[in-house]
Amino acid sequence: MPSILNPYLNFRASAREAMDFYQSVFGGEVQRSTFAEFQMAQDPADNDLIMHSQLTSPSGFTIMAADVPAHMDLNEGSNISISLSGDDESELTGYYEKLIEGGNVIEPLAKAPWGDSFGMAVDRFGVQWLVNIAGAPQEAAG
Repeated sequence: MPSILNPYLNFRASAREAMDFYQSVFGGEVQRSTFAEFQMAQDPADNDLIMHSQLTSPSGFTIMAADVPAHMDLNEGSNISISLSGDDESELTGYYEKLIEGGNVIEPLAKAPWGDSFGMAVDRFGVQWLVNIAGAPQEAAG
C-alpha cells in the first residue's frame, strides 16, 4: 500500500454529520469508529462521538475526521491536521522523526489500541501531523 497524505478534520460533536455531508458531495464510503468501540471515552457522554472516520471517494480523495471530546481543547486553527498513513514502517517513521525536529510531540509513535502504530506531533511551523503505520510491530515504534 502506498503512503497517503490527506486532511484530518476535527469537530466538536459534529463529525458524523460533516462526514455524511462530504459523502454527499464526493461520493464513496464512510467508515466510522466511536470512542466506545475502543473503550477510549473518558466520559460516558463521549461514547457515541466519532473517534475516527474516513471517507474514500471514487476519485481517490481521502478525508478523515474525528470529534474532539469536551475535555480536550479545540481552538480555531487546530481543527485540521495532516494525516500520513500506510504500511511502509521505515518511510513513515522517518517522516515522523523529521517532523518532530524542532516541534512538539503530542503522542509518541507507539502501538495503538487499534493495532497499528500511531503518533501525533506539531511541527516547528505549528502544523499538526498524524502518522499511522498499519500493522507495525510495537518494538519498531519509536
